[in-house]
Amino acid sequence: MFELISIAEEAAPANDAAAIGLPSANDGYRGPERRRRHSPLTGLLAAMLDEIDYGMLLVTDGVRLLHANHVARAELDAEHPLQVLGRELRARRPQDVAPLHGALGDACRRKLRRLVTLGDGVQRVCLAVVPIPAPDDATPTSALVMLGKRQVCQQLSVEAFARTHALSPMETLVLKALCGGTRPGEIALQHCVALSTVRSQVGSIRAKTGAETIGALVRMVALLPPMVGALRRSPPVAADHPARALAAG
Repeated sequence: MFELISIAEEAAPANDAAAIGLPSANDGYRGPERRRRHSPLTGLLAAMLDEIDYGMLLVTDGVRLLHANHVARAELDAEHPLQVLGRELRARRPQDVAPLHGALGDACRRKLRRLVTLGDGVQRVCLAVVPIPAPDDATPTSALVMLGKRQVCQQLSVEAFARTHALSPMETLVLKALCGGTRPGEIALQHCVALSTVRSQVGSIRAKTGAETIGALVRMVALLPPMVGALRRSPPVAADHPARALAAG
Protein backbone atom coordinates (compact mmCIF):
# COMPACT_ATOMS: atom_id res chain seq x y z
CA MET A 1 0.00 0.00 0.00
CA PHE A 2 2.77 2.40 0.87
CA GLU A 3 4.09 2.45 -2.71
CA LEU A 4 1.05 4.57 -3.47
CA ILE A 5 2.17 7.27 -1.09
CA SER A 6 5.10 9.61 -1.48
CA ILE A 7 6.06 13.06 -0.31
CA ALA A 8 8.52 15.28 -2.15
CA GLU A 9 12.04 14.88 -0.78
CA GLU A 10 12.51 18.59 -0.33
CA ALA A 11 10.87 20.20 2.69
CA ALA A 12 7.53 21.76 1.81
CA PRO A 13 7.15 25.42 2.76
CA ALA A 14 4.79 26.23 5.61
CA ASN A 15 1.19 26.85 4.58
CA ASP A 16 1.92 25.57 1.05
CA ALA A 17 -0.82 22.98 0.57
CA ALA A 18 0.03 22.60 -3.11
CA ALA A 19 3.44 21.25 -2.14
CA ILE A 20 1.84 18.06 -0.90
CA GLY A 21 -0.80 17.81 -3.56
CA LEU A 22 -3.64 19.98 -2.29
CA PRO A 23 -4.62 22.08 -5.33
CA SER A 24 -7.89 23.90 -5.74
CA ALA A 25 -10.98 21.94 -6.70
CA ASN A 26 -10.76 23.03 -10.33
CA ASP A 27 -7.06 22.31 -10.84
CA GLY A 28 -5.81 19.10 -12.35
CA TYR A 29 -3.95 16.96 -9.85
CA ARG A 30 -0.24 17.73 -9.98
CA GLY A 31 0.79 16.62 -6.51
CA PRO A 32 4.14 15.08 -5.54
CA GLU A 33 2.83 11.55 -6.12
CA ARG A 34 3.29 12.20 -9.86
CA ARG A 35 6.84 13.45 -9.49
CA ARG A 36 8.00 9.88 -8.94
CA ARG A 37 7.73 6.70 -10.92
CA HIS A 38 5.11 4.21 -9.78
CA SER A 39 3.72 0.94 -11.03
CA PRO A 40 0.51 0.98 -13.11
CA LEU A 41 -1.32 -0.43 -10.08
CA THR A 42 -0.21 2.57 -8.01
CA GLY A 43 -1.83 4.95 -10.48
CA LEU A 44 -5.01 2.89 -10.52
CA LEU A 45 -5.20 2.90 -6.72
CA ALA A 46 -4.72 6.67 -6.60
CA ALA A 47 -7.43 7.13 -9.23
CA MET A 48 -9.73 4.82 -7.26
CA LEU A 49 -9.27 6.86 -4.09
CA ASP A 50 -10.06 10.01 -6.05
CA GLU A 51 -13.48 8.59 -6.98
CA ILE A 52 -14.52 7.99 -3.36
CA ASP A 53 -17.07 10.53 -2.18
CA TYR A 54 -15.31 11.13 1.14
CA GLY A 55 -12.18 13.10 1.87
CA MET A 56 -9.43 10.66 2.84
CA LEU A 57 -5.97 11.48 4.23
CA LEU A 58 -3.24 9.02 5.17
CA VAL A 59 -1.09 10.11 8.10
CA THR A 60 1.95 8.51 9.71
CA ASP A 61 4.07 9.34 12.75
CA GLY A 62 1.00 10.94 14.29
CA VAL A 63 1.03 14.07 12.12
CA ARG A 64 2.93 13.55 8.83
CA LEU A 65 0.62 13.59 5.80
CA LEU A 66 1.44 10.97 3.18
CA HIS A 67 -1.48 11.23 0.78
CA ALA A 68 -4.77 13.07 0.29
CA ASN A 69 -7.41 12.04 -2.23
CA HIS A 70 -9.14 14.49 -4.56
CA VAL A 71 -12.14 15.22 -2.32
CA ALA A 72 -9.86 15.94 0.65
CA ARG A 73 -7.71 18.28 -1.42
CA ALA A 74 -10.84 20.11 -2.55
CA GLU A 75 -12.23 20.45 0.98
CA LEU A 76 -9.12 21.55 2.85
CA ASP A 77 -9.64 25.23 2.14
CA ALA A 78 -8.78 28.21 4.30
CA GLU A 79 -11.89 27.71 6.45
CA HIS A 80 -11.64 23.96 7.11
CA PRO A 81 -10.88 22.91 10.71
CA LEU A 82 -7.91 20.93 9.38
CA GLN A 83 -4.89 22.50 7.74
CA VAL A 84 -1.61 21.36 6.23
CA LEU A 85 1.56 23.08 7.40
CA GLY A 86 4.61 21.85 5.56
CA ARG A 87 4.06 18.10 5.60
CA GLU A 88 2.03 18.01 8.81
CA LEU A 89 -1.71 17.70 9.29
CA ARG A 90 -2.83 20.04 12.05
CA ALA A 91 -5.96 21.46 13.62
CA ARG A 92 -6.66 25.09 12.79
CA ARG A 93 -8.23 26.02 16.16
CA PRO A 94 -6.14 25.69 19.36
CA GLN A 95 -8.99 23.90 21.13
CA ASP A 96 -9.00 21.20 18.44
CA VAL A 97 -5.29 20.37 18.71
CA ALA A 98 -5.55 17.93 21.63
CA PRO A 99 -8.57 15.97 20.29
CA LEU A 100 -6.96 15.58 16.85
CA HIS A 101 -3.54 14.57 18.15
CA GLY A 102 -5.14 12.21 20.64
CA ALA A 103 -7.14 10.46 17.94
CA LEU A 104 -4.14 10.23 15.59
CA GLY A 105 -1.92 8.97 18.40
CA ASP A 106 -4.44 6.33 19.44
CA ALA A 107 -4.68 5.11 15.85
CA CYS A 108 -0.95 5.10 15.07
CA ARG A 109 0.37 3.80 18.39
CA ARG A 110 -2.50 1.88 19.97
CA LYS A 111 -4.36 0.84 16.80
CA LEU A 112 -7.64 2.24 18.11
CA ARG A 113 -10.46 3.71 16.04
CA ARG A 114 -11.71 7.15 17.02
CA LEU A 115 -14.51 9.53 16.01
CA VAL A 116 -13.67 13.18 16.63
CA THR A 117 -15.48 16.45 15.89
CA LEU A 118 -13.52 19.59 15.02
CA GLY A 119 -14.47 23.16 14.18
CA ASP A 120 -17.54 25.16 15.03
CA GLY A 121 -20.70 26.39 13.36
CA VAL A 122 -20.93 25.79 9.62
CA GLN A 123 -17.31 24.58 9.58
CA ARG A 124 -17.99 21.85 12.12
CA VAL A 125 -16.83 18.50 10.73
CA CYS A 126 -16.72 14.96 12.06
CA LEU A 127 -13.66 12.80 11.36
CA ALA A 128 -13.21 9.05 11.54
CA VAL A 129 -9.62 8.16 12.43
CA VAL A 130 -8.83 4.53 11.58
CA PRO A 131 -5.54 2.63 12.12
CA ILE A 132 -3.92 1.17 9.00
CA PRO A 133 -1.51 -1.56 10.15
CA ALA A 134 1.68 -2.01 8.16
CA PRO A 135 2.41 -5.39 6.53
CA ASP A 136 5.13 -6.04 9.11
CA ASP A 137 5.71 -4.96 12.67
CA ALA A 138 8.88 -3.07 11.74
CA THR A 139 6.90 -0.25 10.13
CA PRO A 140 4.78 2.02 12.36
CA THR A 141 1.04 1.98 11.94
CA SER A 142 -0.46 4.79 9.89
CA ALA A 143 -3.86 6.42 10.35
CA LEU A 144 -6.56 6.98 7.77
CA VAL A 145 -8.51 10.20 8.42
CA MET A 146 -11.92 10.18 6.71
CA LEU A 147 -13.77 13.48 6.52
CA GLY A 148 -17.51 13.53 7.13
CA LYS A 149 -19.69 14.56 4.18
CA ARG A 150 -20.96 18.13 4.22
CA GLN A 151 -24.13 17.32 2.31
CA VAL A 152 -26.31 14.23 1.97
CA CYS A 153 -26.68 14.27 -1.81
CA GLN A 154 -23.91 15.34 -4.15
CA GLN A 155 -25.03 17.48 -7.07
CA LEU A 156 -23.52 15.20 -9.71
CA SER A 157 -25.34 12.18 -8.28
CA VAL A 158 -28.64 14.08 -8.27
CA GLU A 159 -28.14 15.14 -11.89
CA ALA A 160 -27.32 11.58 -12.95
CA PHE A 161 -30.38 10.30 -11.10
CA ALA A 162 -32.54 12.92 -12.83
CA ARG A 163 -31.26 11.94 -16.28
CA THR A 164 -31.79 8.26 -15.58
CA HIS A 165 -35.45 8.89 -14.71
CA ALA A 166 -36.01 11.41 -17.52
CA LEU A 167 -36.79 14.30 -15.19
CA SER A 168 -37.33 17.67 -16.79
CA PRO A 169 -35.02 20.61 -15.93
CA MET A 170 -37.71 22.04 -13.67
CA GLU A 171 -38.20 18.70 -11.89
CA THR A 172 -34.44 18.42 -11.46
CA LEU A 173 -34.39 21.86 -9.86
CA VAL A 174 -37.06 20.79 -7.37
CA LEU A 175 -35.30 17.49 -6.69
CA LYS A 176 -32.05 19.28 -5.84
CA ALA A 177 -33.88 21.55 -3.43
CA LEU A 178 -35.63 18.62 -1.75
CA CYS A 179 -32.33 16.76 -1.36
CA GLY A 180 -30.91 19.89 0.26
CA GLY A 181 -33.59 19.73 2.94
CA THR A 182 -35.82 22.48 1.53
CA ARG A 183 -39.57 21.99 1.97
CA PRO A 184 -41.99 22.49 -0.95
CA GLY A 185 -43.39 25.66 0.58
CA GLU A 186 -39.90 27.10 0.96
CA ILE A 187 -39.07 26.17 -2.64
CA ALA A 188 -42.15 28.06 -3.81
CA LEU A 189 -41.20 31.16 -1.77
CA GLN A 190 -37.56 31.09 -2.92
CA HIS A 191 -38.51 30.95 -6.59
CA CYS A 192 -41.65 33.11 -6.43
CA VAL A 193 -44.00 30.44 -7.77
CA ALA A 194 -47.23 28.97 -6.45
CA LEU A 195 -47.04 26.10 -4.00
CA SER A 196 -49.34 24.15 -6.32
CA THR A 197 -46.67 24.40 -9.03
CA VAL A 198 -44.03 22.86 -6.78
CA ARG A 199 -46.45 20.16 -5.61
CA SER A 200 -47.19 19.31 -9.23
CA GLN A 201 -43.48 18.93 -9.91
CA VAL A 202 -43.03 16.76 -6.82
CA GLY A 203 -45.90 14.53 -7.91
CA SER A 204 -44.36 14.11 -11.34
CA ILE A 205 -40.98 13.26 -9.84
CA ARG A 206 -42.53 10.64 -7.57
CA ALA A 207 -44.44 9.10 -10.49
CA LYS A 208 -41.29 8.83 -12.61
CA THR A 209 -39.08 7.45 -9.84
CA GLY A 210 -41.59 5.25 -8.03
CA ALA A 211 -40.99 6.99 -4.69
CA GLU A 212 -44.04 6.95 -2.44
CA THR A 213 -42.99 9.93 -0.31
CA ILE A 214 -40.54 12.80 -0.42
CA GLY A 215 -38.52 11.09 2.31
CA ALA A 216 -38.29 7.93 0.23
CA LEU A 217 -37.24 10.00 -2.77
CA VAL A 218 -34.41 11.72 -0.88
CA ARG A 219 -33.30 8.37 0.52
CA MET A 220 -33.09 6.94 -3.01
CA VAL A 221 -30.73 9.73 -4.03
CA ALA A 222 -28.72 9.61 -0.79
CA LEU A 223 -27.97 5.91 -1.33
CA LEU A 224 -26.64 6.38 -4.86
CA PRO A 225 -23.03 5.38 -5.59
CA PRO A 226 -20.63 8.32 -5.28
CA MET A 227 -19.93 10.45 -8.34
CA VAL A 228 -17.32 13.14 -7.76
CA GLY A 229 -16.26 14.02 -11.30
CA ALA A 230 -17.83 17.47 -10.99
CA LEU A 231 -15.03 18.44 -8.60
CA ARG A 232 -12.58 18.28 -11.48
CA ARG A 233 -14.46 20.78 -13.61
CA SER A 234 -15.33 24.42 -13.34
CA PRO A 235 -18.85 24.86 -11.97
CA PRO A 236 -21.45 25.10 -14.74
CA VAL A 237 -22.82 28.49 -15.62
CA ALA A 238 -26.05 29.12 -13.75
CA ALA A 239 -29.32 29.15 -15.63
CA ASP A 240 -30.59 32.54 -16.73
CA HIS A 241 -33.40 32.44 -14.18
CA PRO A 242 -34.29 29.04 -12.63
CA ALA A 243 -37.41 30.46 -11.03
CA ARG A 244 -38.83 31.30 -14.44
CA ALA A 245 -37.98 27.83 -15.67
CA LEU A 246 -39.76 26.30 -12.69
CA ALA A 247 -42.86 28.43 -13.25
CA ALA A 248 -42.88 27.52 -16.94
CA GLY A 249 -43.04 23.83 -16.05
